[in-house]
Amino acid sequence: MANSDFYKYDEIQEHFTDWLEEQDQEWLQNNKDDWHHHAFNMDYYIIGTYKAEQWMGDKAFEIIRTVKEYEENNFGEVTTDLSNPEKVVNMYAYIVGEEVVHKWQ
Repeated sequence: MANSDFYKYDEIQEHFTDWLEEQDQEWLQNNKDDWHHHAFNMDYYIIGTYKAEQWMGDKAFEIIRTVKEYEENNFGEVTTDLSNPEKVVNMYAYIVGEEVVHKWQ
């Protein structure tokens, strides 16, 4: 999947850009391998079921499929509760975040 094919890629990229601007420049230089973890795994991207449902909109099944395929390919099983919109959105942001961070580095 090309970067532009990810739903809300630009929004997630903007989240990362904002995160970068908030960080100490020396820390960024010394911790490039940790950027993804800190930007997309230390805090929730979306908080709340309603907000997550609204964020997914009519792309919910596409997002769930992306999460499911990613986890099966990387972990051998699906660990995200796919019935929980908040968990699905946050995992999706984590997945797209990998692409965003890779592009920056």
